[in-house]
Amino acid sequence: MTPHTSTPGRAPAAATGFLVGGAAGFLLTEAAAVLVSLALGEPLDVGGGGGLPRLALVTAVLLCALAGALAGLRRAGRSGGPRPEGGR
Repeated sequence: MTPHTSTPGRAPAAATGFLVGGAAGFLLTEAAAVLVSLALGEPLDVGGGGGLPRLALVTAVLLCALAGALAGLRRAGRSGGPRPEGGR
């Protein structure tokens, strides 16, 4: 096995990053929807027939989730073990 696949803690770090990134993406899309509805004066309607707004919202959440998973993998892959309190 290569060192990258045998490093312990990579799968939980990736799963945690995926979930945190997905939650951040959801909050981002909700905030964008609120801002757009305030600017337009009426709420966005992604539930009715239009597929493009729904696709854009789902894509944004998935991209944030994947970015979170990659960040979790990078953080878990760093060598040096746990850092002391207050250290970088």
